[in-house]
Amino acid sequence: MKISNLNRERERILVLGAAGKTGYATARELLVRGELVRAFVHRKSDRSDALMAAGAEIFVGDMSDFEDISKSLTGIDKAYFVAPWVPEQLHIATTFAAAAAESGLKLIVAITQWLAQPRHPSLATRQAFLSDRLFGILPGIDVVTINTGWFADNFLQPELLAMATQLGIFPFPLWEGRTAPVSNEDLGRVAAEALVNPQPYIGRMLRPTGPELMSPQELADALGRAAGRKVRFNNISDRQFQKAMQFMAMPVHMQAQVRRYVEEYRRGSFEMGAPNDVVLEMTGKAAEDFESIARRYINSYAPITVPTLGNKLKAIGSFIRLALTSPVDLDKFEKSRDYPLPVNPAYSIESTSWVQSHDKQHKGKRPPYNVMHSSA
Repeated sequence: MKISNLNRERERILVLGAAGKTGYATARELLVRGELVRAFVHRKSDRSDALMAAGAEIFVGDMSDFEDISKSLTGIDKAYFVAPWVPEQLHIATTFAAAAAESGLKLIVAITQWLAQPRHPSLATRQAFLSDRLFGILPGIDVVTINTGWFADNFLQPELLAMATQLGIFPFPLWEGRTAPVSNEDLGRVAAEALVNPQPYIGRMLRPTGPELMSPQELADALGRAAGRKVRFNNISDRQFQKAMQFMAMPVHMQAQVRRYVEEYRRGSFEMGAPNDVVLEMTGKAAEDFESIARRYINSYAPITVPTLGNKLKAIGSFIRLALTSPVDLDKFEKSRDYPLPVNPAYSIESTSWVQSHDKQHKGKRPPYNVMHSSA
């Protein structure tokens, strides 16, 4: 952890989404560093109570409401922006941008998508691209963009951990795709550093990753070491994955986006620019490895991750119910919403300009990809 310069005048920082995964980690890190934090939350919760106890000012509001955002920006110098994963993502970003332009804000640190580009089949990704461009043209406001790839948290949901710890399986339709998963806590530390000491990072696209590119079985092996048992990667089908998302009660809009990101994953999109030393260079501390992150999650989700006969039977029951779950017709769902679509949609890995701008290690070349892996 870097200690803030105690001689400088402390500025007030607004953290949007402060009860969320990266927002909470960012707010906590800023408070540890002695910063003045206003935490914007949708409602009071254990997390908002914890932030208040740590010294944050709590602002309860709606991120899609212009008046709420404007009030929350009163007296604020810098802001951390992360949009909730909802169909109104672009509306929320526009609302924030309009209020920020009138507020005297000096700096935005925004977390966005590694895949962001205008022709992507995912609505959320196209909206992230437009949000990035919108923030970049705000007059008089500096911007630092944290361009995050695949979160470690994606692999560590309670349902997945129950499967790993009780049944020894890690089910995901990843084929041979690799990623360098990064923790929410490391993202929070990077965001906090960019907020407190922004000058070296203004106008830059930061790509924090974990320390190692890992195959699906390597991820399963790390989960096994963290759980104290052998865990095997199970490369499930797209239909099985869609059943699982519905079984986990994932919002349908989110399901429609996640299937696109899994396709990018197995095409190699999240291998680009990874791993790197962004976390170490910005925070002075190496990025957490996946095994350590997994061990923390397994401990936090106890008792469901404790290997007992009862938990094993529950996991088997969940597996059976999952198999009987009917998946949502996601194409039909998206058509029914009448979302705007690009004329020629394309995954990011298919975009020459995206590849050239996002991949320094591969020097603009695409990683090997077996087209038989594609379900698109």
